[in-house]
Amino acid sequence: MRDDTKIAVIVRDDLADWQKLNVTAFLSSGLAHATDQMVGTAYEDASGNTYLPMFREPVLVYAADSPALTRTHTRALSRGLATALYTEELFTTNNEDDNRATVRAVAADDLNLVGLAVYGPRNAVDKVAKGLKLHG
Repeated sequence: MRDDTKIAVIVRDDLADWQKLNVTAFLSSGLAHATDQMVGTAYEDASGNTYLPMFREPVLVYAADSPALTRTHTRALSRGLATALYTEELFTTNNEDDNRATVRAVAADDLNLVGLAVYGPRNAVDKVAKGLKLHG
């Protein structure tokens, strides 16, 4: 079954491996709130243990250099897609309040992006991610 929507996470290609994984995890958690339909229902194993629900569709992870990440950000905003971001400065903050203040202090065109996640109609997300290569 092919979904009508798509999830894409884009991480800057020059980050350390731990940073790429950390950014991907944080961005994915942000997207989980994009719509009520984005996350499925809880899982249960044959022993009766329950597990948290996950996204209903795959998450495609792309790598990009800084200019491509900025271009992707601009495209996502221009299309009004649900977007999560992670800036380099967030590696130095210790809490949510400081994270929000750090982002709020910088205009969109000046953000030092290290990661971006977008969710929306498949065609729109494909256009936003055009030219990017899957991570790996």
